[in-house]
Amino acid sequence: MTESFRRSGEYENPQGHGQHADFPLQSAAPEQQASASPVNPEWPPPPIYQPQPQAPSNSGKRARGPMALLAAVAIVAAAIGGGTAYGIQELTGTSTAASSSTTSATNVVAASQKGTVAGVAKAVSPSIVEINASSNAGESTGSGVIITQGGEIITNNHVVADASSVKVTTSTGKSYKARVIGTDSKKDLALIKLVNASGLKAATLGNSGNVQVGEQVVAIGSPEGLTGTVTSGIVSALDRDVTVATGDGQQQQQGGPGGGGDWPFEFGGQQFNGDPGSSTTTYKAIQTDASLNPGNSGGALIDMNGNIIGINSAMYSAAQSSSDAGSVGLGFAIPINTVKSDLSTLRAGGSGS
Repeated sequence: MTESFRRSGEYENPQGHGQHADFPLQSAAPEQQASASPVNPEWPPPPIYQPQPQAPSNSGKRARGPMALLAAVAIVAAAIGGGTAYGIQELTGTSTAASSSTTSATNVVAASQKGTVAGVAKAVSPSIVEINASSNAGESTGSGVIITQGGEIITNNHVVADASSVKVTTSTGKSYKARVIGTDSKKDLALIKLVNASGLKAATLGNSGNVQVGEQVVAIGSPEGLTGTVTSGIVSALDRDVTVATGDGQQQQQGGPGGGGDWPFEFGGQQFNGDPGSSTTTYKAIQTDASLNPGNSGGALIDMNGNIIGINSAMYSAAQSSSDAGSVGLGFAIPINTVKSDLSTLRAGGSGS
């Protein structure tokens, strides 16, 4: 056992010689050392150490440690992408606030146009298509959202139900034949696939679970066959119970040349755009006042970061014919989280009716 003893009066001044030789106070100046109280001559004072300037390499060595390592990893993660950065946040217990929208931290819009309708339109329009479907019951014109570079497209079931042929036109005007991969009439969703397509721009699917009432949104679709039409508005309400026809065996004319009417639906015990019939399904919808018209069905509802938060599916029109139709600010979209949870089912052929 070792101990240190101090005689009375020794090492009283912390700025003088009251410091053990192994732990010199490098900040003490020579003048301060000289003015310190004398000590017993039997105990010689420790040598005076002048502060030494640190070489640049020493500062680098000081940074080595857990925090420095995490900082280095975080820089690499930022260069690689958001997924890796998220892993770092989980490990360190930190979080990153979402940018201009609460729906997702992913920002698809260019920084110079962040938070603008023009920026959203420029970023997302290449991922929105016009769909023309033909069946024994008639023709339908709707919209769709590209979700893979190889040409997988999400749309409404009522746009392509019972279709014998499907043609898709992209924002560049290029046309493709498409085949129906799977349908889910209970959720009014369908997945189609373009034939011999590659290198398409896939949309970024957001998180509809974080959507808030009053949030600004953009809608892109092909109302009345007008490809790539952009409108904007806000989220008016959430979790609306909307009842629509399953689409099977019914004539569907969603606008465009020869289009005859709007897609009928029920809400709050009332019927809109006609009688949806006896075969119906009900889902929770996002309500928006963004202008929607016949042909917007299957198109995108987008947050201001450019993330898809819903698939537009029903809109109210007070008119009895498409020639008199016009948006009255009452539209509904299927939440994108519902779409994401249904993708595996649609890719496997769907749930049928």
